[in-house]
Amino acid sequence: MSAIVHVESAASLHGVLRVPGDKSASHRALMISALAAGTSTIEGMSLGHDVQATGVIIEQLGAQRTVEDDVVTVDGPVDGLRVADAPLDCGNSGTTMRLLCGLVSGVTGLHHLVGDASLSKRPMNRVASPLGLMGAVIRGHGETVTAPLTVEGRPPLRAIDFRVPSPSAQVKSAILLAGLGADGVTTVREDVRTRTATEDMLRFAGVSVQSDDEGLGRVVTLRPARPVPRRWQIPGDPSQAAFFCVLGLIHRDARIEIVDVDGAPERTGFVGVLQRMGGDLVRSTDGSRDSLTSVSSTLVATEILASEIPSVDEVPALAVAAAAARGVTSFRDMGELRLKESDRFEGSMALARAVGCHVWSEGDDFFIEGLANAEAFRDFEIAAGLDHRIVMSAAVAGTAGKGCSIAGADTVQSSYPHFFRDLASLR
Repeated sequence: MSAIVHVESAASLHGVLRVPGDKSASHRALMISALAAGTSTIEGMSLGHDVQATGVIIEQLGAQRTVEDDVVTVDGPVDGLRVADAPLDCGNSGTTMRLLCGLVSGVTGLHHLVGDASLSKRPMNRVASPLGLMGAVIRGHGETVTAPLTVEGRPPLRAIDFRVPSPSAQVKSAILLAGLGADGVTTVREDVRTRTATEDMLRFAGVSVQSDDEGLGRVVTLRPARPVPRRWQIPGDPSQAAFFCVLGLIHRDARIEIVDVDGAPERTGFVGVLQRMGGDLVRSTDGSRDSLTSVSSTLVATEILASEIPSVDEVPALAVAAAAARGVTSFRDMGELRLKESDRFEGSMALARAVGCHVWSEGDDFFIEGLANAEAFRDFEIAAGLDHRIVMSAAVAGTAGKGCSIAGADTVQSSYPHFFRDLASLR
């Protein structure tokens, strides 16, 4: 990725937009539809490269997929999925690779999973370990089991009772997908509640899944079954909405409304964080969908815990909010950021440093001393390092501040192909 995008400061920002369909739900809708026997339709799906990789892979495994306008039709094979005759290319998508490990563990044969240079550095031992306990054999490189991977599917798999060692919806989801073909009830225990997309969507597809809160965590139990075809309607992605929420708050003259956003509490922790910082961010709820209205505000520093935003996907955007706030914002227990598309721990600090903030870290915590408002930001240059969230966070800072240049900006295609178009529509 080599494209350089120059982002200009905006005098004012006003408008209404819908961000792309939720990536998490889009991946899962494709996989669950491929496992079902018959025709499913998916509306509002993310069109980013990550989800497209999943779409190509389910075709390789025997499903049929057609795309017409914004509706995707998936025909799951009556006889079930089969081994592909070529490697399954997950591109830059960690969700694709981790969930796919669980899915193909239940498909007899040897599956080859590959990814790009960034994905090939990300640890897959988190899914390899529990899936190994279920009877699948997953091989990769080194102790962290990095790609390329070989997954030997060995159904029927053994049902397990597994406690996820650190919060990860991807690990939980891989186990649950494998559990569809297990020999009994599969149980996943998590100490911190993560997004419920997989269990909610499997339940919608006719699978018996039970979720019970336990302290700050949750216990999920699943009985083996084959999903049934469904019509899926994908809400807007809250982690994409976060960029525009931050932009509206830190810009001196802005009012931005983001409509039709997934309102799941595990996905919208950033809203409470920004409100706690003094942000005029109004959330309107209609069933499971939210609208978020973000208006220019004066922000103050706060302490942000990783447990408030379990996926930590919104941290780069929150780092920009912290840079525009008054005081020192603390980001606690953020070690998970080091295992994303890039080292987002260092990337978030580098971005705040680039706009002119004093930034430092202690172990898995980092701290940003804000500049009190975005008008104090420097005009800056930054390299995104194959990370779409660093691209979009930098664009937010440049738009609200004095502008910026972003190297590697085309990596935004992985999740939000029309991001810069939507950003321009608000000017």
